[in-house]
Amino acid sequence: MGKYMLQTTVVRPSFQFTVPPLENGDRLSRDEFERRYAAMPRSCKAQLIEGRVYMSAAALRLNSHGRPHGRLMTWLGYYEAATIGSIVGDAITIRLDSENEPQPDLALLIDPACGGQTQLTNDYVEGAPEFLAEISASTVSIDLGDKKAAYERNGVQEYLVWRVLDQQIDWFWLQNGEYVDLLADNDGITRSRVFPGLWLDRTALLKGDMQKVLSVLQLGISSKEHDEFVAQLGSVE
Repeated sequence: MGKYMLQTTVVRPSFQFTVPPLENGDRLSRDEFERRYAAMPRSCKAQLIEGRVYMSAAALRLNSHGRPHGRLMTWLGYYEAATIGSIVGDAITIRLDSENEPQPDLALLIDPACGGQTQLTNDYVEGAPEFLAEISASTVSIDLGDKKAAYERNGVQEYLVWRVLDQQIDWFWLQNGEYVDLLADNDGITRSRVFPGLWLDRTALLKGDMQKVLSVLQLGISSKEHDEFVAQLGSVE
């Protein structure tokens, strides 16, 4: 009987090129950041600040983030309800420039249809919102460092940082291209320069006295300046 040799064909698997995952500290363009972000699990949260990737923690604590976030959201939401032509956004992605795509905790915009300085592309905000806010516990160095510089350079008109652990609220206003502190008036109330009627009693907010925070805000939205602002927004064609 003859000997037969069994010949086998080895099939080598073809290489499959996958999108590299986002890693904290990566240096990327905004286009590459978006490409990699789209391939990440839905639970992933990341920002691009001055060309560097910052991965956010999935778990957020109540008193160092959740409650302050909720109180600021209540304040801004109350203002939005009384100010037709304004828009409040919670943790929205903002395409700021080629090296910056942040997800600020809160944003207050003038509706682009009412003359705002942003625009919507596929429901993403493009450009610099008028007002941004961050709840800052472990991220103070970023929020008051690279992020502040990016917001200032791109023309975010006002920027509020609640430094939770320090029990301080910083509110900056863009004046001649540079951020300056927006200070309280003699009555202890801080008044927005961009959104007339957006008044804040910082001491009350830090104490968690939301009744006083909202009563002060109600005074602001009852002012003549707020009425004129709303009329101005409504007159834009």
